[in-house]
Amino acid sequence: MGATADKIKGATNEAIGKAKQGLGEATGSDKLKGEGAIQEAKGHGQQAVGNVKDAAKSAVNEAAKAANKNL
Repeated sequence: MGATADKIKGATNEAIGKAKQGLGEATGSDKLKGEGAIQEAKGHGQQAVGNVKDAAKSAVNEAAKAANKNL
């Protein structure tokens, strides 16, 4: 999966997780609040993976540019 897809899935999971937590709060459901917290954390992780992929791609591209200049 690409960096952008990871970031989109992460943002989606964060939003759904927050909504579940709010719904759990409104209904008094500890289970729903817990599920929401877990899903939100999963979303944070997915976004972090997307950011790492972007950073790695940028580093490789910069290294390639530097190598081409030295040739």
